Amino acid sequence: MTKRSTTALVAALVAGFLLTGVPDPRADAAEPGGGSASPPGLPGLPGVDLDTVTIPELQARMADGSLTSSALTAAYLRRIEAINPVINAVLRTDPEALRQAAASDARHRRGDTRGPLDGIPVLLKDNVNTRDTPTTAGSLALAGRPPRTDAAMVTRLRDAGAVILGKTNLSEWANFRATKPTSGWSAVGGQTHNPYVLDRNPCGSSSGSAAALAASLAQVAIGTETDGSIVCPAGMNGVVGHKPTLGLVSQAGVVPISAEQDTAGPMARNVTDAALTLAVLSGDDATLLGLPDEAARAGGLRGKRIGLWRLPSLGPEVDAVMARTAERLRDAGAEVVEVTPPYQQRLAELEFPALLSEFRRDVNAYLATRDGPQDLAALIEFNRTHPAERTCFAGQELFEQALTAPATTDPAYRAVRAELKNLSRRSVDETMAAHRLDAIAAPANPPAWTTDCARGDNDVIPSSTPAAVAGYPSLSVPAGFVNKLPVGLLLTAGDRQDAELLALGAAVEHRLKAWRAPRYLPSVGPGAP
Repeated sequence: MTKRSTTALVAALVAGFLLTGVPDPRADAAEPGGGSASPPGLPGLPGVDLDTVTIPELQARMADGSLTSSALTAAYLRRIEAINPVINAVLRTDPEALRQAAASDARHRRGDTRGPLDGIPVLLKDNVNTRDTPTTAGSLALAGRPPRTDAAMVTRLRDAGAVILGKTNLSEWANFRATKPTSGWSAVGGQTHNPYVLDRNPCGSSSGSAAALAASLAQVAIGTETDGSIVCPAGMNGVVGHKPTLGLVSQAGVVPISAEQDTAGPMARNVTDAALTLAVLSGDDATLLGLPDEAARAGGLRGKRIGLWRLPSLGPEVDAVMARTAERLRDAGAEVVEVTPPYQQRLAELEFPALLSEFRRDVNAYLATRDGPQDLAALIEFNRTHPAERTCFAGQELFEQALTAPATTDPAYRAVRAELKNLSRRSVDETMAAHRLDAIAAPANPPAWTTDCARGDNDVIPSSTPAAVAGYPSLSVPAGFVNKLPVGLLLTAGDRQDAELLALGAAVEHRLKAWRAPRYLPSVGPGAP
């Protein structure tokens, strides 16, 4: 699509927001005694609510001269300075961020903007290569010289005029090192905390990206997922996370687990911002074609059929959130039917062995492009000889198992991956066809567990697996709260249905209005999960 077409799409989105107004997403979300506003005194930007502002609104202000990217970027840098010491989500800021913002301001003054992300501050998960700042995957083994080139998606972001604000902490090696890891911890960055309740976990490997967005430390962020690492942290930190169709976003220059499942994707505080970011990451503006403006969203659920996979194993409180969500969607005109996608036990049996083989192949290829350990065996030895790598948990059992896993040329491995692909796709396709569904909905996460290095995570969350293994798109949007902790609704659709899924997600988001700002509570009282 041409630049002119992109501009027209963005202009339409902007007009929709300005003509209809953006309803306060907190209006219907507050729990009794829970409150809905950030603590007073946090750095902000005069005339702009950083918690709720959208990219179309920001672009409208930059177009009329009432806002500059420099002012916006400086505001986010001030918030990082003030809030990040509490949640530890941002590893480092880019020293060139304000220079990038000034260049965007010059383009805006000339009327020569590059699209919806021009001048918009973006945080990157620290497994995404940047040529001018370290990319560590949370490991001291990669903490030296930066990569030689940007990841392909970073090139797209720079070309689109986005301001690369900095890097976010992550679960070291994207949670693929130990059998009992603690999400949000890395040897490079330490522990990231959930902004809603600080002794609770942020979930998944894109933990820093999600926590930073919840605290409004950037407008959007980039996460990555193999299975659950975008959508679970999005749900647990009360933001939006989109795992795109496999291959829609280039993985070139991203620290891998498995080329058969890995994808980067956008994380944001609203679906519109996620869709605009995906359009840049993928180079495909078709993402935006079905995205409704604010007026259309009110009726966007009428006639839609959604299959609810309730997953009562996540607890009665989460199930109650799902029941309330179903009723609200029905009240908006959707048909909601209960479903249970098949083949889940077999997928759980096969996925991990396949990932072990793929990790050894793919991480060896990546390490060969970097200074430091040149293969998995050298990486294992590095961890054995660096005590700082064992300060939260000592294990690297997954590394050791991957080292002896069958090669990806082995016929037995190939049979496992072929069965995984077949069953995961059938799991989604057959469920959607049998019930004539537009999407499958499920809880994205339980309420956040307490962070505990000795115990590790409590994160058996099956809802992400069918889409992750199939390479299909999924989208987490805020659904509600359990004891002041966010719970997300995970929407899954069929192959290459990203645009349709985002449009549906925008309508669900409009109906649920379940977001509210975090309050940075130190803990929660008795009865907390």
